[in-house]
Amino acid sequence: MGGTTAGRTGEAGDGGARRAAGPAAGPPGDPQDARDPQDPQDPQDAQEVRDPQEVRRRLEDVGYLVDEGLATACFLALRLHRPVFCEGDAGVGKTSLAGALAGMLDAPLIRLQCYEGIDASQALYDWDFPRQLLHLRAAEAAGVTDVERLEAELYDRRFLVERPLLRALRTQPSVLLVDEVDRADDEFEAFLLELLSEYSVTVPELGTLRADVPPVVVLTSNRTREVHDALKRRCLYHWFDHPSFARELAIVRSRLPAVSARLAEQVTALVQALRSEELVKPPGVAETIDWAEALDALGATELDAELAVATLGSVLKYREDTERARSLDLSAILALRAAGA
Repeated sequence: MGGTTAGRTGEAGDGGARRAAGPAAGPPGDPQDARDPQDPQDPQDAQEVRDPQEVRRRLEDVGYLVDEGLATACFLALRLHRPVFCEGDAGVGKTSLAGALAGMLDAPLIRLQCYEGIDASQALYDWDFPRQLLHLRAAEAAGVTDVERLEAELYDRRFLVERPLLRALRTQPSVLLVDEVDRADDEFEAFLLELLSEYSVTVPELGTLRADVPPVVVLTSNRTREVHDALKRRCLYHWFDHPSFARELAIVRSRLPAVSARLAEQVTALVQALRSEELVKPPGVAETIDWAEALDALGATELDAELAVATLGSVLKYREDTERARSLDLSAILALRAAGA
């Protein structure tokens, strides 16, 4: 969607070395425990695609339009088991890519929302202390006095609370979205770097947990700060630009087929015009869709300047931007669009 470049930023030929080496030794770390025995789908087969064109077609089948560069990046991510690092302004479709890949693969989407101060325990796993305490009290009431047995039971898998990263390693196939990684601290970035290199993690009480088939990983960044090069080198990089008029209109029509063609065209034209202004927060594709959906909910089949001004809150989120939009000759912009300019 709207991206201009895609390519490997890592060393050539090292993708295969980053595949998981296989199931972890010993029952505690065997990720196959997480599979549904009734599901005949092999997680590796689920990610098999022949070429970028197939990826593009299958993504379009789930309503996500991509250009050749992004289709190629997704194909390589599936083939080489490398994360896709998506960077660009908010609202250009980075997060939606993860959902589309999950739909395409018929796999669960597991999301980790990054924020300042997030640490490994919040992203990886924790122990269920209240349940452990209840277990101790129940054992005490039953007269159990074997201390070693009690300690072993306390760190049984049933008391393990899986956070998104561990859940993604143990769910196959799956799509892991690490959203807004630029909001996390440097220390968390380093932790992610290690995890995405090996697709395994060590829980001291249980041993090493490793994914047989790595999850499909999508990292997003709104570029509020620069993410370290080391993390980018692990990934396939794709810059998400705002789409052209034709592509954005196609996205709106695809996502909102009930909206009239004329209304979709007018809304897209106005959003494209607003983006050329000096706004605090230029609207993304998500706002274009929101605006068209809001107008459709009001029963509109076409747009005029008065209705546009009345509904600016669906597309602009800053007072300064709203005032700037009101100062524009929206009628003239719509007239130009109608004239095919």
